[in-house]
Amino acid sequence: MEIEKFELEVGGKTLKITINDWAVQAGGSCLVQYGETVVIANATMSQQTKEGIDFFPLTTEYEEKFYAAGKIYGSRFLKRESRPTDEAILTSRMIDRAIRPLFPKDFKKEVQVIATVLSWDGENDPDVPAFIAASFALAISPIPWNGPLGGIRVGRVGEKLILNPTYKERAEGDMDLTITALTKNGELLVNMIEMGAKEVSEDDVMAATKFAEESLKSLIDFQVKNAKKIGKAKAEFVPAVESGISADIKEFLGSKLDDAITNAKAGEKNMDVVDTLKAELVKHIDAKYPDEGKGKQVLPYFEKETERIIIRNILEKNQRPDGRKPEEIRNLVAEVGVLPRTHGSGVFHRGLTKVLSILTLGGPGDAQILEGMEIVGKRRFMHHYNFPPFSTGETGFMRGPKRREIGHGHLAEKALLPLIPEPLNFPYTIRIVSEALSSNGSTSMASVCAATIALMDAGVPIKEPAAGISIGLAKDEESGKYKVLTDIQGPEDHFGDMDFKVAGTKNGITAIQLDVKIDGISNAIMVEALTKAKDARLKILDIIKAQIAAPRPQLSPHAPKIASFMINPAKIGEVVGPKGSVINKLIEEFGVTIDIEDSGLVAITGQDQAKVDSCAAKIKSIVREVVIGETFQGTVRKIMDFGAFVDILPGQSGLVHISQFVPNKIASVKDVVKEGDVIPVKVVEIDAMGRINLSAKDAGFKPKK
Repeated sequence: MEIEKFELEVGGKTLKITINDWAVQAGGSCLVQYGETVVIANATMSQQTKEGIDFFPLTTEYEEKFYAAGKIYGSRFLKRESRPTDEAILTSRMIDRAIRPLFPKDFKKEVQVIATVLSWDGENDPDVPAFIAASFALAISPIPWNGPLGGIRVGRVGEKLILNPTYKERAEGDMDLTITALTKNGELLVNMIEMGAKEVSEDDVMAATKFAEESLKSLIDFQVKNAKKIGKAKAEFVPAVESGISADIKEFLGSKLDDAITNAKAGEKNMDVVDTLKAELVKHIDAKYPDEGKGKQVLPYFEKETERIIIRNILEKNQRPDGRKPEEIRNLVAEVGVLPRTHGSGVFHRGLTKVLSILTLGGPGDAQILEGMEIVGKRRFMHHYNFPPFSTGETGFMRGPKRREIGHGHLAEKALLPLIPEPLNFPYTIRIVSEALSSNGSTSMASVCAATIALMDAGVPIKEPAAGISIGLAKDEESGKYKVLTDIQGPEDHFGDMDFKVAGTKNGITAIQLDVKIDGISNAIMVEALTKAKDARLKILDIIKAQIAAPRPQLSPHAPKIASFMINPAKIGEVVGPKGSVINKLIEEFGVTIDIEDSGLVAITGQDQAKVDSCAAKIKSIVREVVIGETFQGTVRKIMDFGAFVDILPGQSGLVHISQFVPNKIASVKDVVKEGDVIPVKVVEIDAMGRINLSAKDAGFKPKK
């Protein structure tokens, strides 16, 4: 096989795509290099159609390999990568969310896309090359797919927008926007956004999107041109519903489905009659074709018809499934301090969507240790999200967090992180768990609201309260008519065309996540969605502030007590002591936990405030730097022929020369003091090596007679 190589300038660096003979049995395979970061993507399709399912069986995997970063993973006993990190799962979800809408509707053959990081240079994040690799692998494969996609990251440092910023630039900036798009009829359509920001405006978001457009178009054109050269013919797609039973389905339904949706009583549970009708239809078809299992073929048709009627009602009759107007929010309720022993708690209701958030405060030692291919460090703020089966009135297995739960938890964490106080001002580790108790649309944004309540209930001095809302879309692809919907609920999420989640404060946006079920959305739709999200966010914040206007002035009495302060990093060794002798003695004496960062930040954690304060005072005395002229009441520790060593502070002592005890000459130090005596001393010199010389006579020492 002849090796093909293609290059494109993106963000001041060269993006390289290589087609070689490595993964020759995959449907489509390519390597993408950006800097010295290299990702291989492989796309493969099963030849069998999965019958009787109402979803597209796509699996997207993003794999981090420690060898890519020149690292050997794990402990002495475990060296093989196992469960993916949360960061890898989040990247898998981003790629999935971008590529999924571009497969044909009703496509039911299994497709798997695997992007593997082969080399990582520590500067260029592999996620954007992984997007491009996945897109191009699908584009050159025989898999039916309506790509390719362009993918880019935009950062902002000061007022400067940057394409594909480095890790350093992202840390310094106030916006981190990842965006994918495609072109249709010459128009660029955005189909996925993931963004974290520090309270930026809607105009800032649109400016960043506009800034990315040229590069997105270049990436798309680059892939289209080169896929034509080397791509394989696309496999023919056969719709899942057989024409043989279409007539039977239509005859049974008649106008029943239309009536059930159109004439349903206003309210959030009005789709129950639709579910009942679906069950009756399956039963009818199974009875008519008892030995053929035709009932499985009902689902795709029924889903398509339900979607068509819901979209039609919204566009033509301004009628949403629960009777609300397009910009109307469901009933909002905020509850504060609902649990007696937790450090902070809150419940947020938006119609039938109800989320309980519980906050726990811990010391710096409770921070999560991160060890991934890219990220090594600590995380002191965590938000975890749980979605139990009962929240939708169903039963199911409880086997730990799924990808969706990890994704929703991280989105709310991203929205709240810019509002968390700095460690020096608030040294606590913060963990929030949001429990989705009842779900009917956008529990992730309800988690932002409930977690905000819990933060303020706990007394965490956040910069501003935050809230989130999900904006939907009903669009007729043929006519181009559409309506943007505020606060989508279950049916609008499932059958609608967009889930545009926006979270932030009164001052600006802190997080965005956009998913679509159509090809993509225009700038006009995006602007309208951001505007409606802001209006809704401000209304929700008013509801929250009516219950709790600001963080409580005092922490929960059940929370641990922490004292934190900075010391000279050069003095850390004095606090730790030989083999940890000093710090271990302090921990035992005061019953506390002591954490010391390399920067010199000391945090003392305990349940008794008096003991925490006493320990802090002792550490401060250990690292205190004496100055010439200070006087102390010191303890004589050791007597030598030439003088005596006197302890003036914990861990600090000085020498009183034999000539510095009394004005007159003495034959022996033991003539005037003995070990254990407490005597006044004055600092008279600190030499170049830091040694302290003391004088007893200058401090008024009088020997005992």
